[in-house]
Amino acid sequence: MQTKATRMIDRQTVDRILDAANIVDVVSDFVTLKRAGANLKGLCPFHDDRTPSFMVSPSKNICKCFACGKGGTPVHFIMEHEQLTYPEALRYLAKKYHIEIKEREQTDEEKAEQSERESLFIVNEWANEWFQKQMNDTVDGRAVGLAYFRQRGFRDDIIKKFQLGFCPDKYDAQWQAALAEGFNEDYILKTGLCIRNEAGKTYDRFRNRVIFPIHTISGKVVGFGGRVLDSRTKGVSIKYQNSPESIIYSKKRELYGLYLAKQAIVKNELCYLVEGYTDVMAMHQMGVENVVASSGTALTHEQIRAIHRFTENIVVIYDGDAAGIKASQRGIDMLLAEGMTVKLLLLPDGDDPDSFARKHTAEEYQRYLQEHQVDFIRFKTDLLLAEAQGDPIKLSRLVNNIVDSIAVIPDEITRTFYIKETSQMLSIEERIITNAVAKVMKRLKDERQKTREREEQKVNTQPEGTQQNATQAMGVSPEAQTLTPEEEAFLAGIIPESSDDVKSPTTETNNTPLRNVRRDSERAILQTEDLLLQMVVRYGEKVMCDVEDDAGESQPLTVAEFIDYLLTQDGLTLRNTQNRQILNEALEHIGEEGFRCDRYFENHPDLAIAEKANELGHDPETLSKIHEKGIPVKPEEERLMELLPHVMTDYKLAIVDDELQTLMRQMCEPTIISSKEKSAELLNRYQELKQVQGQLGKLRGDRVMM
Repeated sequence: MQTKATRMIDRQTVDRILDAANIVDVVSDFVTLKRAGANLKGLCPFHDDRTPSFMVSPSKNICKCFACGKGGTPVHFIMEHEQLTYPEALRYLAKKYHIEIKEREQTDEEKAEQSERESLFIVNEWANEWFQKQMNDTVDGRAVGLAYFRQRGFRDDIIKKFQLGFCPDKYDAQWQAALAEGFNEDYILKTGLCIRNEAGKTYDRFRNRVIFPIHTISGKVVGFGGRVLDSRTKGVSIKYQNSPESIIYSKKRELYGLYLAKQAIVKNELCYLVEGYTDVMAMHQMGVENVVASSGTALTHEQIRAIHRFTENIVVIYDGDAAGIKASQRGIDMLLAEGMTVKLLLLPDGDDPDSFARKHTAEEYQRYLQEHQVDFIRFKTDLLLAEAQGDPIKLSRLVNNIVDSIAVIPDEITRTFYIKETSQMLSIEERIITNAVAKVMKRLKDERQKTREREEQKVNTQPEGTQQNATQAMGVSPEAQTLTPEEEAFLAGIIPESSDDVKSPTTETNNTPLRNVRRDSERAILQTEDLLLQMVVRYGEKVMCDVEDDAGESQPLTVAEFIDYLLTQDGLTLRNTQNRQILNEALEHIGEEGFRCDRYFENHPDLAIAEKANELGHDPETLSKIHEKGIPVKPEEERLMELLPHVMTDYKLAIVDDELQTLMRQMCEPTIISSKEKSAELLNRYQELKQVQGQLGKLRGDRVMM
């Protein structure tokens, strides 16, 4: 499926996309990066990262998280972050850099092969356009849907900006339209656009509602919110209805408006948090674009982390509903625990951001936002003091409430500041508040320790190979203040050696010396294979020499073809599966115009292949290991005719050594010792290989003179 999809974009266009895609530019759309020497660092977008562990290297054009291990080239970052296929990631980057893509129409077979996730996105994109057309291009849509938004005071440019739409008051209009477009019934139902009842009848979920599309951080439509019209809200307890949870939509992860707000958030170093769709739209209309909404749900850790990638500063805007403010206390503590700087703003007279906007000019609106922000301590104190009214028990609860909030703040200096401010505001000794905060912190620490112990017990009961992933799932991340050894290696351009786990025969115990020798010989083969593959990745398409074909004509032989020729000549096959795939794909594409092995493999659709190619392509150490054998240090590309045969000799010698070790082990087995015939056969083979080993040893001992 990936190969077919990739071929829909021609090679020259792919190269233009890869040339244009800058890792810092791409990652910065999703993560706030700070300078760390010659590189940049930020919070990892792929796991719960409390301290920056995500490193970006502008010189290598790659990124990597040293807690969860995810990263890669700009293409792979987009694939992982947006859960896109390789072709989709290329299209995403092409759109970002305004690169035109010429594509042919997909065949029915290719459409059928698309993953369920891709298909749901496609259905949602179609539905988003359909809703807009229903509102803007039909009589009922303009008279009902468009009129509703205009009556609410929204300008046409805001309506267009947020891609608002309308679903007509018909039982199954959208269902029939989707079927007419040829969409699969299961996919239509899984998006939640339509519902099938127990009687088997299918109807539109959002009929006779105005529509608010919900976008991912990169602009893909994952779901919709539908609001009943004002004339129908009397007696209706739920005015809004959202798309159901699906493999592409999770309400706890999404923030309405973040796609449109992210650049403004970074520019202003501040994010406003409101409750509903129209609140976000109203603030945009007032010229305030750094705003997102939790869409009427309680704030979640996932939503907070999404904001934290762009800024540490947040202002939570409340209307005058005291019950709503109290219900949001937990959200404030969650923001503080994530290391956010939290301020709060209370709108007057029970207004929400939408209704407040209709009463003021843009200048008045913005000035109010700037002048009425207060830190969470003052906000809580003012709110709860008014309620306590001198009642000692209620005052005690007030202090405990504030102490609970201060205790979750991770930064010690910030905690100390708030303790001092609380002491002054409530006229309570600072020592008392400090002790109270310390007790809460100890309780929270004990709770975290118990949780960690339970998680570790789960990890210890899992198979050995899954323990690392389980540890990563616990959210363990390195300290931000110093670089880990892995990060230092990343910055220096040093890639760790291959971690291929070479398994020995099950008949040998872990402490058998022969087993260790066997593992060493296998490791030597794989390491030398990596040297050959490094040459393929770096220089595979470059011409090595000319050879005569069967007709006696001279034909150019590339590095990849030369390696394949040497292997075939001795009947050898690369042992590592990834290595075989890299060599075979290089041979397959080597004749294509403009093909470059390094670019092709470092941006390969298979992330494992891409990671391997990036290690080989950016490792300054691997080929230099053979310099220790006396080869003068000159540019590799100028020395390929000398280097390649030398490395191939090392590879053959490693294979011979490995087979000799195998024969030695076999000759020590009781069943072989008891059979003279089998012993003689193995001994003859052993002597033949010893002769080959000697010949290869002489070749390896020769110096490559230049």
